[in-house]
Amino acid sequence: MIVVVGGGLAGCEAAVALARRGHAVRLVEMRGVKATPAHQTDDLGELVCTNSFKSEDPLNAHGQLKREMRLLGSVLLQAADATKVPAGSALAVDRRLFSRAMSEFVAAEAGIEVVREEVTELPEGPAVVATGPLTSDALSGAIRGALGDEGLAFFDAIAPIVDRESLDESVVFEAGRFEESGDYLNCPMDRDEYEAFIEALRGGASHEGHDWDAVPYFEGCLPVEVMAGRGVDTLRFGPMKPIGLTDPRTGRRPWAVVQLRREDKAGQMWNLVGFQTRLKIGEQRRIFGMIPGLADAEFLRWGSIHRNSYLNFPQRLTDHGALPGRPDLVFAGQLTGVEGYTESAASGLLAALNLDRVVRGLDPVVPPATTMLGGLYRFLRDSTPKHFQPMNSNWGLVDPLNRRVRDKREKRRELAARALEDFLAWLHGAGVDPAVDPASLPSHEAEVRAP
Repeated sequence: MIVVVGGGLAGCEAAVALARRGHAVRLVEMRGVKATPAHQTDDLGELVCTNSFKSEDPLNAHGQLKREMRLLGSVLLQAADATKVPAGSALAVDRRLFSRAMSEFVAAEAGIEVVREEVTELPEGPAVVATGPLTSDALSGAIRGALGDEGLAFFDAIAPIVDRESLDESVVFEAGRFEESGDYLNCPMDRDEYEAFIEALRGGASHEGHDWDAVPYFEGCLPVEVMAGRGVDTLRFGPMKPIGLTDPRTGRRPWAVVQLRREDKAGQMWNLVGFQTRLKIGEQRRIFGMIPGLADAEFLRWGSIHRNSYLNFPQRLTDHGALPGRPDLVFAGQLTGVEGYTESAASGLLAALNLDRVVRGLDPVVPPATTMLGGLYRFLRDSTPKHFQPMNSNWGLVDPLNRRVRDKREKRRELAARALEDFLAWLHGAGVDPAVDPASLPSHEAEVRAP
């Protein structure tokens, strides 16, 4: 029996992958007996931050990671394919349908027993620990005791969601950057509106915590008010950039734009892109109501903040994410220091592959650093422990090409082609059959825009 602790994305991937390799799996999830500050349901694989898995374009680092995950048999991508909503080149889902699909995929595996209870100690036998950023205090204490240090921690914020019917249609317009027309809603601002909004964000009252300001946020998920405090133009050159958009009321590019991305297939719920926040609810109502088109918006979910924690992978874990001296106890997901949904899920797939090998008396394996998953794991194990912080997929993680390529798109094309070839070769060397026909994967030769 193999134990998988945590029913999030990494845990579900690991459990299904192990069951499909013939192992009996006990998947333990505490939600159902103990809630977390961020989850709203007891479903497996629930998404708590955004409903987007980012780009599917293989010339984008996130798209390449998805190709590698499909070759490993990712259940996340199978569930996402079945529940996706329009989002241009990104893969976005109806989050409730998605978590329901993930639960069904797990339930369909006869070798998996799902148990609802809190785990307070590290398992003694073969196990994957994928409890995520909201690991319970008891288990966190057991992990700290085993690793011999306090680890690291940061805090993460969630963006608000508004009701489509409550938006001012005379102001909000449908359009997407990079010719993704109709996939996003846009709230345009002129210069005066933008500067007044930034001033309000800077002066907004936030929830205070005893140690929230003593630990760093991950740069990819900064609260919007923190970004506003960095400079008047930070948001205008970040999530509120107006590039590629034209306000139909003026025929000109706005000074700044707040984009909304759909949360469900019916297009009733829309997420304020990049607007993670720790502002108090009253302040969210006041300040976000200043956004053109949102004056009378109904907020279906307010922004909030919750604790995230991760381990010092380069200092305390082995190359494949195991506890030193316990190659059969493997950590996966955001707890290891990967950042992002697909990155977390991919680590669960690799953890399952390696735990299967360890149980069978084989050495663990990690993909080469020319691949996206291999580059990510190289970052985890080779980072400077003192300055280690979470990382998500990007082409800077992989080995450079052996020649200089000036054209950015052509460079990405060559990196993607090499990554796929090397990943397939690594699978063959590890004795793993591709879960899908490589010819069925999105091609790096396709003429699509690389975001």
